Amino acid sequence: MIAGMKMRKENWDRFIPNRSAMDLEFAQHAIIDALRGDSGGKEEEAAVLLSASKDAYRRGLAEALNLSHRTRILAFRNKPPKKTHHYSPPPPPLQRRHIPLSSWKTLEAPGMVDDFCLNLLDWGSHNVLAIALGYTLYLWDASTNSVSKLVTIEEAKGPITSVSWSPDASLLALGLNFSQVQLWDSSSNRKIKSLKSHSGVGVGSLAWNNNNNILTSGGMDGKIVNTDVRSSHVVSTYRGHTGEVCGLKWSASGNHLASGGTDNLVHVWDASRSSTTQWLHRLEEHTGAVKALAWCPFQSSLLATAGGGVDGTIKFWNTHTGACLNSVNTGSQVCALFWSKRDRELLCSHGNQLALLKYPSLLKIAHLTGHTSPVLYMAQSPDGCTVASASAAGDKSLRFWDVFAMPKKPDHKAPHEPFSHRLSGTPGMTMDWQSTPGSPSSYTVKRILRLEIPVDSYPNFNFVGRLLGPRGNSLKLLQVAVCSSEGKGQSRIRKR
Repeated sequence: MIAGMKMRKENWDRFIPNRSAMDLEFAQHAIIDALRGDSGGKEEEAAVLLSASKDAYRRGLAEALNLSHRTRILAFRNKPPKKTHHYSPPPPPLQRRHIPLSSWKTLEAPGMVDDFCLNLLDWGSHNVLAIALGYTLYLWDASTNSVSKLVTIEEAKGPITSVSWSPDASLLALGLNFSQVQLWDSSSNRKIKSLKSHSGVGVGSLAWNNNNNILTSGGMDGKIVNTDVRSSHVVSTYRGHTGEVCGLKWSASGNHLASGGTDNLVHVWDASRSSTTQWLHRLEEHTGAVKALAWCPFQSSLLATAGGGVDGTIKFWNTHTGACLNSVNTGSQVCALFWSKRDRELLCSHGNQLALLKYPSLLKIAHLTGHTSPVLYMAQSPDGCTVASASAAGDKSLRFWDVFAMPKKPDHKAPHEPFSHRLSGTPGMTMDWQSTPGSPSSYTVKRILRLEIPVDSYPNFNFVGRLLGPRGNSLKLLQVAVCSSEGKGQSRIRKR
């Protein structure tokens, strides 16, 4: 036994070369080169084996084929197959969105008041742009490209200092120079009512709360008044600014209000707080009047603000903590800010021009020029693609820019019904949904799902498991009655 093991161990040291795995040309080259090196002083024998020209050729060939570093002549196994590299074309370059650098439409705007603190331009959800030119309010319908006059205010009450459409564009609010706010129905061209929320001062800014019928107005006395337009009742009054309130903007949720004033302050107010003098955050880093305010559409706690005059900076705030996240200096006063509704981009008007910035890098994507005087007022179309800008001094024009990309088209597929993905593909079933009142028991039944199940055709089908799914978080109480064609049935209740 031991001798057999030794024999096998000795056989392990025997290696037989594999001719099919050998490079015979390299082997010949190595043998000849070795003979030439071992010839020593036998120059005549080396000359017979190898002439000078062939020697130079072989040396050059060895260097080119990297044969000088190979020493093994015999091969005992086949080489692994070479890897084949399949060619794959490079991915196509990303198509950059084309941004027109010039306005596609220009309208004259004579008589517009030249005042940084006013808000004389607003674009409603019915695609109608409202613009105040002195004492007269005009409406431009973007669908029909028609202009109409809504109202001319009396000299004793005017001029118009602010305009704002309601979220559903059913009402148009006009702030006047003498403490009054008027509500107009644009479809019938008639005044609905007048609100006297401020006393003796002009109303330079307006904002609607999307969740209720609250109209917020900012006065030149620093007060912010929330009024219920249904009853004309003043709900609350915020007191925090010592200068004129020139910027107001409600968040999309309707829970927070941002306000800016000529006192260089920005306040963030919480609508759920009962105190009207205690703000949520007081932001004091601007060195000029703050009119431009914009809540981010893709991050609810992100607020962009910009200062006028010598400030000229755009700042980004976390409204949860009140911390300043970033700041960029534009070099001139900023009157308006608008976020893109699709991409992470921000448009600002500073000086005589408009600039499109990428967020969060704040790199300038586009530079739009055309105005010859400072841009004081801006409005964004309902689809978010077009922006209107107006300058009161100098050119006195209203320009339209296709700045932002088209929003994604909504999915018009049939609405997804609960459990439809779990019951698809099973023939012979009919479903009927019925609304039922709440159950007084501890389990609330929101829907009753009645199924006619041919059990004879599917004797081993787990209907209860298919209804509950892998998690079963939607059904709290399930009662199933299984009946065969013979009339016999059994029922069971499964609680979760």
